[in-house]
Amino acid sequence: MVKTKDKNEIISETLNKQVANFSVLFMKTHHFHWYVKGENFFTLHVKFEELYTESALHLDTIAERMLAIGVSPTATLKEQLEIASVEEAAGGENAREMVRTLADDFNTICTELTEGITAAEDNDDQPTADMFIAIRTSLEKHKWMLEAYLAE
Repeated sequence: MVKTKDKNEIISETLNKQVANFSVLFMKTHHFHWYVKGENFFTLHVKFEELYTESALHLDTIAERMLAIGVSPTATLKEQLEIASVEEAAGGENAREMVRTLADDFNTICTELTEGITAAEDNDDQPTADMFIAIRTSLEKHKWMLEAYLAE
């Protein structure tokens, strides 16, 4: 017999995946901040700093939500890399590739946040749903801006 997950397990796993995603994203945007080159250096250098600063805030908010509901967030890079949906920077990306990668990452996270919103609402966890909605709203705006930057 297969054990079904209870509501706390579903929400905990969703939250923990986002802790992992934002941990990886924090380092990835730092990497891009440090290594971006080219004619758009000044614009992207500042934007990447904005994004890693925001990633740190989301990471902390999600981890603290987990602690508030009695579950422990993953706290090692090894564990985070194993469960994250986003990948580390490969190294050697050019500026356009950096921007494209982040837009794709934000799309992935927004899809997962939408699933998390539904799971939280289905399990009467409005605070988690509200938190995910706020994060998704911000990421959707960043995704739109990054894709506008890439438009020819």
